[in-house]
Amino acid sequence: MKVLTIIANKFEDLELIGTVALLRRAGINVDIATINKDKTATGNYLTKLDNLLYLNDVDYKKYDMVFLPGGPEWVEISQSDKVIEIIKYFMDNNLYFAAICAAPTILGKLGYLKNKKYTCFTSMNEDFQGTFINQYCVRDHNLVTGRSPAAVIDFALLIIETLLGSKIAENIKQSIYYYK
Repeated sequence: MKVLTIIANKFEDLELIGTVALLRRAGINVDIATINKDKTATGNYLTKLDNLLYLNDVDYKKYDMVFLPGGPEWVEISQSDKVIEIIKYFMDNNLYFAAICAAPTILGKLGYLKNKKYTCFTSMNEDFQGTFINQYCVRDHNLVTGRSPAAVIDFALLIIETLLGSKIAENIKQSIYYYK
């Protein structure tokens, strides 16, 4: 399985790093691409990443899922024609898509949360004509959404379960001693 992660400056550090680390722990190939031409990005809490893929050079159709972390970057991400093209391709073709915190708002503004169950950062929830669920993470068929940085472990485990099955998700959960 291959996941394309899309970021810009001011990504939510914990949502990006925590999710990617857990997906990779499960054996999922995760690439991180940025909309920044210099192939770098700096998180909202100053985590600096370089040697990233430049999104315009990526063949996004070779991926099984797209993942958007949240953070103030959501504004810049939502204004990128390339990102919108990718969102439309994945959502219109019922392919796997994951978004956490502020990022589901992009999907909502594009009409992709209509008639879907989802969660997002509570204060960013609008009338997206779907069903907001007040919990850490929600799956509705091909769509996995997360609420906030506090949801990262549950969110990543739900992505793993969605892509690889509950047995592998449970193995990862046990490997990090995550019990609730």
